[in-house]
Amino acid sequence: MKGIMKDASILFAITLIAGVCLGAVHEVTKAPIAAAQLAAATATYKEVYPDAASFEETDDLKAAVEACDLSGQDFGNVSVDGAQEALDASGNVIGYLVTSTSNDGYNGTVQISVGVTKENTLTGIGFLSISETPGLGMKAKEPEFKDQFNGKPVATFSVTKTAPASDAEIQAISGATFTSKATTGAVNAAVYFVENCITQ
Repeated sequence: MKGIMKDASILFAITLIAGVCLGAVHEVTKAPIAAAQLAAATATYKEVYPDAASFEETDDLKAAVEACDLSGQDFGNVSVDGAQEALDASGNVIGYLVTSTSNDGYNGTVQISVGVTKENTLTGIGFLSISETPGLGMKAKEPEFKDQFNGKPVATFSVTKTAPASDAEIQAISGATFTSKATTGAVNAAVYFVENCITQ
């Protein structure tokens, strides 16, 4: 009995020390990880809206994100997660950067940023999170697919497996229709948000 108690005490001490060490490592690495994530997101924002000198989240946009209702729209299982004003070097608002997510990807969620000018033109899209199949769905990050949105007037976009017949059609990635539709649904959610949920 005495041996069991001794072993249990040793095991408890090891577990306690390991827990403390893990907690300390988490606290030490938390700030650098957050900084790296912010840097990656900022790089994506600049890629999506290259004409913007900076981006600013406002209380009005936060309220608009919370109030925006996508339930009646045929965009799939999507959400608008955040929005920022895109500002020029003088601080003037030249458009919006919207973060949206679709849960309809083949392997899970697809989160993107979408740039929309005040003239209602898409500046581009960028991926913040995607874990689709390598060689198939991950091709969504390649210019051949994602650049189809660049410079187009805002619209409700649809996916086609053939050559697009209009600006509102996006050609699907071969073998990755789920990813193509998920990305397009997230773009549609962002566009809807700018057109219907922001007081401009």
